[in-house]
Amino acid sequence: MPALALLLNAFVWGVSWFPFRQIAGHGLHPLWTTCLIYTAIAVLMGVLRRHAWKGFAAFPMLPVLGLAAGFTNVGFNWAVTQGDVVRVVLLFYLMPLWSVLLAWLLLGERPTGGALARVALALTGVAVVLKAPGADWPVPSSLPDWLGVAAGFGFAVTNIALRHLRQAPGESRALAMFCGCAFVAGVAAMGGTALGAFDSPLRAAPGWLGWAALLGTAFVLANVCLQYGAARLTASATSVIMLSEVLFASVSSVALGAAAMDSRILVGGSLIVLGAVWAAFARTPVRRDDRATSSPT
Repeated sequence: MPALALLLNAFVWGVSWFPFRQIAGHGLHPLWTTCLIYTAIAVLMGVLRRHAWKGFAAFPMLPVLGLAAGFTNVGFNWAVTQGDVVRVVLLFYLMPLWSVLLAWLLLGERPTGGALARVALALTGVAVVLKAPGADWPVPSSLPDWLGVAAGFGFAVTNIALRHLRQAPGESRALAMFCGCAFVAGVAAMGGTALGAFDSPLRAAPGWLGWAALLGTAFVLANVCLQYGAARLTASATSVIMLSEVLFASVSSVALGAAAMDSRILVGGSLIVLGAVWAAFARTPVRRDDRATSSPT
């Protein structure tokens, strides 16, 4: 059951691009979609689980977690609506690179030889994916590419924040993430509308409401599945199962014409996924302060 729960979570995120595109087809920008969905979820959870607010007083880092989750969702949801879904998901999963750098800078975990090898493997995969025919350098060439990279970085920051907040109640962490998604998406959406980059949600056709309700329900279910599965499986097993999102996204987007699959994407994607799997099973060095507080056993 825990493994199935994580697979369901990965499936929701792997195919979320489709309802986002359906909603965009009705004239509602993905930033406004993200804002409205997560605002509704945050308000509902804040009312039904009022005790979850108490965690914010005890754990001041919860707003940081919320902002990181917000940037992650804004970047990912916007990218998969606008660009090639497979490229975006692969760039999003640059976890070996960002995790090593952030753990070194924020947690004092110096990278091992194996960690540097995983970084090199992931970067090689990214270079293969981005080196399109006619491109001089393998760098992100479009807004969706950059958003995918930024969302992956935000995801790494989210994971670092979750490690720091592992003692916080699960409901408080979830509420912080929902609120952060609503806030970051709301600020970005209002800014984009004010600058004329996209229309106000008031001008969208009403057909988006059904898709938004379906997507919001799926996000809540996915969060519950993640909390259930991750609490009952090892971190390495959780990380590997979550990589099935790449499979769900690739199959669904190629089948529905939202992405192109060629040998270059297959080779580069395989290197990125291999680096992520390697990172999932790698031993994490124990920090000095953790050794001092750990049990002799």
